[in-house]
Amino acid sequence: MSARAKSKLQMRRVALRAWVLCWLILVWMLLWGTVSAANILSGLAIALLITLLLPLPVVPIEGRVHPLSLLRLIVTVAYYLVLSSIQVAWLALKPGPPPVSAVLRAHLAIKSDLVLALAVNIVNLIPGSIALEIDQVRRMIYVHVIDVDSDRAVNRFYRQVAEVERLLVSTFEREADWRPAAREEADRA
Repeated sequence: MSARAKSKLQMRRVALRAWVLCWLILVWMLLWGTVSAANILSGLAIALLITLLLPLPVVPIEGRVHPLSLLRLIVTVAYYLVLSSIQVAWLALKPGPPPVSAVLRAHLAIKSDLVLALAVNIVNLIPGSIALEIDQVRRMIYVHVIDVDSDRAVNRFYRQVAEVERLLVSTFEREADWRPAAREEADRA
């Protein structure tokens, strides 16, 4: 790794730590409900304590974020949230027997563990579905889904997962921008 690349990586790490500190200070102030010098200083002390005593592992960033694709992802997920919320509300209000539920398996062609975690979080956010298990090696998720009494409903779930997967790949994992992260052993050398 060149000296310039190491310097850039170091600057990125410092910026990330500063962002985490600012975020923790903001959360602290929101918890107290007032903005004051004492809350800012105590928030800084707590944030430093948390980041020094409980450091998070380094998460490799292997792709690049594409803003327009990110906007499409946000709009699509918001649409699914609204649509699914209405469907779940209707299921709760309509008379009759409870809806049929099932555990469905979906394969995700996602390379990064970070993006896989994001995909699972999106699935969990959408009402009527919750990820029960993640097979990280095979990139399979097992999802409990309600109202799957027809092939049409099952296909709707698979189309929804495929759409989210396609948007995540176009947002974070385009082939042209993909750079697999170096292993920790290579970083130590």
